[in-house]
Amino acid sequence: MALYTDGKVAFVSSDTAEARAARDMFAARFGDCGIDNASIIVALGGDGLMLETLHRVMDRGIPVYGMNFGSVGFLMNEFSPDALDVRLRASMPTTIHPLKMRVTTADGAVSEALALNEVSLYRSSYQAAKIEIRIDGDLRLEELICDGVIVATPAGSTAYNLSAHGPILPITAPLLALTPISPFRPRRWRGAILSNRAHLAFSTLEPKKRPLSAVADNVEFEHVLKVEVHEDRLHSVTLLFDPGHSLDERVLIEQFRY
Repeated sequence: MALYTDGKVAFVSSDTAEARAARDMFAARFGDCGIDNASIIVALGGDGLMLETLHRVMDRGIPVYGMNFGSVGFLMNEFSPDALDVRLRASMPTTIHPLKMRVTTADGAVSEALALNEVSLYRSSYQAAKIEIRIDGDLRLEELICDGVIVATPAGSTAYNLSAHGPILPITAPLLALTPISPFRPRRWRGAILSNRAHLAFSTLEPKKRPLSAVADNVEFEHVLKVEVHEDRLHSVTLLFDPGHSLDERVLIEQFRY
């Protein structure tokens, strides 16, 4: 996929010395036209930087190629100082759609945010949360007593969702993962796999006694009363991966780790 054809590349990096040095090296070699003028962006850092960059270019049609300087780097390619232009020309795209989170807080305010990895609800006091769950308007769980609950996209299913013992979803699967965080009641409930067309609604029970926060990737709202979540196919971002190291291949490999 010959994306690197016009030389309009921008470089961004995390704040580590190694990532900054790599950014300066590549910028000196290839030039840096800045994000606003770029046809492709190279992100040097970890998955956090990648998510931040993808949010910056949402719906702008600018693909992002990551090189890992973080700890996990699930969304990144391996770093090499050599043949970047060749790697960009050969890279393969993966398009993902975010979740849209709509929250109503205790003061009556209604806000929205997008999440590429997951929407998470957390208890924000020493008290366990009590949450009602509806799917497509139907009551599915009258009361979940827990530390919180996660709605993960396939791209985010290997992140916090996996740490909470949620399922790994193939990147092309039209699915969402609904995963409880430390569930107390129902004790045997381990979550659900849902269609990506599902509309989820979470209501906070006993909100004054058991306050709840909601987070879409890195955007947080406190004292939420209701959280609505669905996949928003009007928005998209594109990640670039080296051949043989696509996101779906990484998802498959992750399922065989032990």
